[in-house]
Amino acid sequence: MKRRIQYCLPIVFCLCSFATTQAQTDPAKEPANDFNTPLHLMKPEYKTFYGIPRVEEVKAVIDRVFDFLDKSTPTTVINKETKAVITDYSKIDKNSALECGTFRLTSYEWGVTYAGMLLAAQTTGAKRYSKYVSDRFSFLAEMAPYFEKLYKEGVVDAQMRPVLHPKALDDAGAMCSAMIKAQLDGLKFNGRGMIDNYMDYIMNKEYRLPDGTFARNRPQPNSVWLDDMFMSIPAIANMGRLTGDKKYYDEAVKQVLLFADRMFIKEKGLYRHGWVEAMSEHPAFHWARANGWAILTKVEVLDALPENYPGREKVLELLRAHIRGLVACQSGDGLWHQLLDRNDSYLETSASAIYTYCIAHAINKGWVDPLVYGPIVTLSWNAVAAKVNAKGEVEGTCVGTGMGFDPAYYYYRPIHNYAAHGYGPVLLAGGEMIRLIQQNYPKKNDSAVLFYKTEQKTGESIFQAK
Repeated sequence: MKRRIQYCLPIVFCLCSFATTQAQTDPAKEPANDFNTPLHLMKPEYKTFYGIPRVEEVKAVIDRVFDFLDKSTPTTVINKETKAVITDYSKIDKNSALECGTFRLTSYEWGVTYAGMLLAAQTTGAKRYSKYVSDRFSFLAEMAPYFEKLYKEGVVDAQMRPVLHPKALDDAGAMCSAMIKAQLDGLKFNGRGMIDNYMDYIMNKEYRLPDGTFARNRPQPNSVWLDDMFMSIPAIANMGRLTGDKKYYDEAVKQVLLFADRMFIKEKGLYRHGWVEAMSEHPAFHWARANGWAILTKVEVLDALPENYPGREKVLELLRAHIRGLVACQSGDGLWHQLLDRNDSYLETSASAIYTYCIAHAINKGWVDPLVYGPIVTLSWNAVAAKVNAKGEVEGTCVGTGMGFDPAYYYYRPIHNYAAHGYGPVLLAGGEMIRLIQQNYPKKNDSAVLFYKTEQKTGESIFQAK
């Protein structure tokens, strides 16, 4: 027995020595370490795609959204009782109504969606996007006299009432602005009467504070809602483009600055959601989508104002300060939080899409530096795109939200795929990202997405920039 053990020991020793030698000389079987592996080339486990999207990939995302929306928003009149489609409009009567799809054709959310469709038509060259807008605006214009007659008889159609008799900025501003843009883009529809009706409400009938700031008497008397920047000011500025009347430009600049005086927190570069005159102190809850409406407003005003117009530079500086504040709050996954400065609130899609559009647009216009903000907006687009499911539905969007003064109100607002607020911003973001990719020079260097002033013609993964 001893002899067998003696014979076996050298064999075991040789085998162990061979295995040790193999482990030292075969990197594939040796645990990675700083000596044998370029650890900096390890692939990170990103939750969503990290990199530079191709134009065709961006277009595929917004095409899915279009296909979903085109089927979800019919332009038909039906009999409310029988559900039969009415094609002879002379037979519209008290039992008639616009067919209800998944989304309302005349909401402020759909005003943003129409604007997104117009931009997508410009950047993709696909006429179906602009046709979506012209078909629906033409339909509304054709329906207006029939449903105005019914309104006078006491029959109110829920979708036509905001067009005919707006009662809030939510009814008027976004739709008015989209219709003006459509006319400026050359779309043919009988829309001037609707535009003038909306503008009359905004300029002459909406409640204001003594200094002229747009306000509401809910939830408290003399409450200023940040949302109302977008529900009024872009339409006013674009009315200046349509008519050439400087009074609209002056009013738009005035309103931007009035809202900023009460709502913009310079130290954070963020806006508070609500301001109530009677409060001895003014809490600052930085709700994401309201900040989205604020930055979108400034972008719209800058687009509308002539160069060197009085006050334009102040609006531009506000935009830059706001972008800096927002960028400081972006999550590592690319989206922004429901309450921007509270990282334990959920990540929200509609606001993130608005920021993506606005920052990309600011880069494309030369208002901010692509080297600084290009990587930020590329990250955010990739995150937003991941929220568009295979059906074309936008996931992760907060439902309509009032004004609150405690964090729980915002933290627990529901999200829903059919919250209409997400669709227009995604179309805007995608349309503008196509321009960003085409007009700039993004490239990965040492695994990071970077933007350059000139094209970097190299296939190296790590390179010296030229």
